[in-house]
Amino acid sequence: MKDNFVFFGTPEPAVIVLEQLKKVGLFPTHIVTNPDRPAGRGLAMQASPAKIWGEENIIPVLTPEKMDGNFIKNLEEINPALCIVVAYGKILKKEILDIPEKGFLNVHPSLLPLHRGATPIQSCILSGDKETGVTVMQLDEKMDHGPIVAQEFLELQGNELSPDLHKKLFEIGGDLLAEAIPEYIAGNIDLQDQDDELATYAEKIEKKDGEILESDTDEIKWQKYRAYYGWPGVFYFNNDRRVKISSARFEKEKFIIERIIPEGKKEQEYKKSA
Repeated sequence: MKDNFVFFGTPEPAVIVLEQLKKVGLFPTHIVTNPDRPAGRGLAMQASPAKIWGEENIIPVLTPEKMDGNFIKNLEEINPALCIVVAYGKILKKEILDIPEKGFLNVHPSLLPLHRGATPIQSCILSGDKETGVTVMQLDEKMDHGPIVAQEFLELQGNELSPDLHKKLFEIGGDLLAEAIPEYIAGNIDLQDQDDELATYAEKIEKKDGEILESDTDEIKWQKYRAYYGWPGVFYFNNDRRVKISSARFEKEKFIIERIIPEGKKEQEYKKSA
């Protein structure tokens, strides 16, 4: 039984998983990622993190703009046993999902069927979950719906920031995937269907979601701060001027602001009169 696989991924989470696979000697035959995009102030063309990783590791990289007939033909010619998807950023049609003999596996940073969707890490923090984890699942045509291949739990301490939890979960996911791939290809894993009645959904995040409201409890403020840390960040309005909270802590059940960035000003220590 052939065991070659193609890896679909674009941003940094894809690279985290690729690095974990590399540690145990698992390399894709090809990487499929988004085309170079303009980035930065000068809008210079920038390759995706997954493409850069592929070039550094001397792995052929495909950058299709569309999942069209030409790409389908290319994938059929590669003839992978399996495909892996980690934060690729495009919807894959059934005719693509059907190409590899063993289908597609996906690494999702939640305990599916909880927090299906694009923002599971932020969603678990906002929900006040006491635990989270990673699911390796088989892709089907519905969002985060396919049967579970493997799961690993992670207990939460209640102080995790979204970017840190993000990195940790994809590292766990990479290790979990590395363990699952050989057994999955060999047919030694019994797939577990998800219980759709238990499903919850992680809504898309918008910049306005980071607003701290007067009606928010201190616990909700702390959850927002941790979930939206990095982007979009949390803020409040003072005399109609936006004030970003750059540093905060949660102590004795109180949300305490340490440093702020008032609109149009530099970062400063928080004072209630600010």
